[in-house]
Amino acid sequence: MSGHSLVEVLRILESQNLTELDDTKKAIAKVSNEISKNKENIKIHIEKNFNNLYSNVNSTENILNEGENIIREVKNILKEIENETKLQLQMSDNEIEHFKEELLEIFLGLKIAQKLLKIDELFEQLEEIKKTEDTLVIMEIVGKLKSLIFDGNDKVLPRLVCYQQIKVKYYTESEMLLCNLNQQFDELVKLEENISNDDIKITTIKISKDQNKLKNIIIGLFNAKYNPTKICSFLLSKTFEPIIKTEVSLNFNEDNICEYNELILSYKVKSLTMDLEKPNYNTVLDNIVKVLNFLHIINIQISETICVFKIFGKFLKDRFLESLINKCLVHSIPDVSEEMRDSTFIKDILKFNEILIDFQLIDINKDKELISFIDNVVMLSKNRFHKKCIDEAINIMKKDLYNMVRVEKSVSSDLVNQKYAFPQCMVSKSILELVTLLNKIIEEEDEKSFAVISSIINYYIEEVPKYHEKMLKSIPQQTALFFNNTMHLANWLLSHFDDDNGEVQNLFQLLENLASEYFAKEVETQHNNLYTFFKNFDLSDAVSELGSETQKVILQCLRQLDLLKNVWQSILTDDMYNNTMLNLIDDFCKELIKNIMIIEDISSAVSTELVEIIDIIEERIPRLFEDQNIIIQAKFWLKLKQLKTILGASMLQITELWLDGVGPLSLNFKAEEIRHLIRALFQNTERRANTLASII
Repeated sequence: MSGHSLVEVLRILESQNLTELDDTKKAIAKVSNEISKNKENIKIHIEKNFNNLYSNVNSTENILNEGENIIREVKNILKEIENETKLQLQMSDNEIEHFKEELLEIFLGLKIAQKLLKIDELFEQLEEIKKTEDTLVIMEIVGKLKSLIFDGNDKVLPRLVCYQQIKVKYYTESEMLLCNLNQQFDELVKLEENISNDDIKITTIKISKDQNKLKNIIIGLFNAKYNPTKICSFLLSKTFEPIIKTEVSLNFNEDNICEYNELILSYKVKSLTMDLEKPNYNTVLDNIVKVLNFLHIINIQISETICVFKIFGKFLKDRFLESLINKCLVHSIPDVSEEMRDSTFIKDILKFNEILIDFQLIDINKDKELISFIDNVVMLSKNRFHKKCIDEAINIMKKDLYNMVRVEKSVSSDLVNQKYAFPQCMVSKSILELVTLLNKIIEEEDEKSFAVISSIINYYIEEVPKYHEKMLKSIPQQTALFFNNTMHLANWLLSHFDDDNGEVQNLFQLLENLASEYFAKEVETQHNNLYTFFKNFDLSDAVSELGSETQKVILQCLRQLDLLKNVWQSILTDDMYNNTMLNLIDDFCKELIKNIMIIEDISSAVSTELVEIIDIIEERIPRLFEDQNIIIQAKFWLKLKQLKTILGASMLQITELWLDGVGPLSLNFKAEEIRHLIRALFQNTERRANTLASII
């Protein structure tokens, strides 16, 4: 109303000259009468139309014209009133107050009536335009209806009886429009997934080449608040995730003859469900860009600031980026620093991030997932390298111990501590692999290197005995190798780290204790085997000759010692082998001496056989060593040789060897032992009695 509100109209009326009041009142009365007639016509029209939800176009147009004419007359009156400012309305009679109130009521009614007529007219236009299928015009009309029906500033319209009916009609038309747009969109953009007979999954995307129609439908859809969850879910699960997780074949058909541009993606179903080798990250990024370039056909600009990809991004970017990072990029990080320096990995991801920004799939200011990933790549690279080393170490530890190789005495300028150079012996190939792996960790020069090495060594201490438990309990060779392996690892530790470090010393001690514990158990088992053999060594009934079982026991013991020589001599260090075998031989000799010494009566025949047995022992035992002279280091070896001498000697010879307690026999025998042997070997005569008396 020419920029004047009703309040301004009333103010102007009150400012008028009384002499012109009659003319003003006549004009107002005339307009009021015309508005009343128009109001009645509108009422009849609305009741007719919104009860039936159909209208007469000509009738609506006539009534709207009437209303507009009345508004023009009111404007003219107001203009006249504005120009006539001489009279003061406060001096007028009560009649002018009545006209003012009536004018206010009529204006409010006219305003609502005009809005209802406009809504009705738009519904009529919508019915006509729907026949032409002009999507943009339909959307424009629906938009106008929405702004009129849901005008937040209008407090009167929602209170009208017909308002609910108007809303229902609007929602019906809106839903029909959205449904129609969806159907047309599905015809223009076709999404399919199939599985072939040979277990190949095929994803097909077809996009119409009718750009104008595609543009109109897409703009209409998104203006109608289209929910793209379905298409985004399809693109993510059927297109992007297969590209990220497995090897795919990607083909495009953009033949001018066809009505559609076509994308065909195929891959083996098993390759997605099974943890097979992952595709190269460059291939993944390249394929994603190819798909985005293909889909760019539908990346229509909806408004100045919003395009289709920007809307799609809100629905799929979080899951897309998470899958890309965790299922592809993390596994593609270079393992070691040197590889990282030579790699274009970071540059490639930065370039891809820029592409996503250009497509408006991600927001440069908000979506920082790939940038954050790049910031952490060095740390992730080290973590991945360390995890890979730990996994590799575990696999190495599970390998068989018997695949072995000789290591020479290690003297290297690389050693931190030369005093821990490892002696020559046999070790499992697997322990050398493990040490090579540990050296690789050290070469990375990372602050976490020792922690990772410590973790691997602790795992070795805890788990390797469990992995090889059966072999360690039953095969002497395996125990010897395990001992060497563990000590080799312990020596490696001290040769590469400061032995003043408490944690290093602790790990070394644990390894040394582990090696010693298992080898000691094996040696104890061999001792027990010898003792078990001697249970059948019974000389109590040996009167005229030794039984066959007696000689068999000795041969069993000798065979067992030969067996240990065959499996240990080439494996253990020289010192370890010599000391271990001397210890076992000592026990063997001690047990044999003990069993002979308990005999009360030894006949000359039995004595001769015992000498023969000891001769066999004397012949075979030294051959257990490369340097046969080492046997003299066995404490009971000399005593056994002297026992053989006693068994074959005369009483006089024994006395001379004793030589009043200062002869050679006194080095290994006590006087009581010599007297016992003389009593067992010789008959009770005066001479024996004199001899026994001289042995003190």
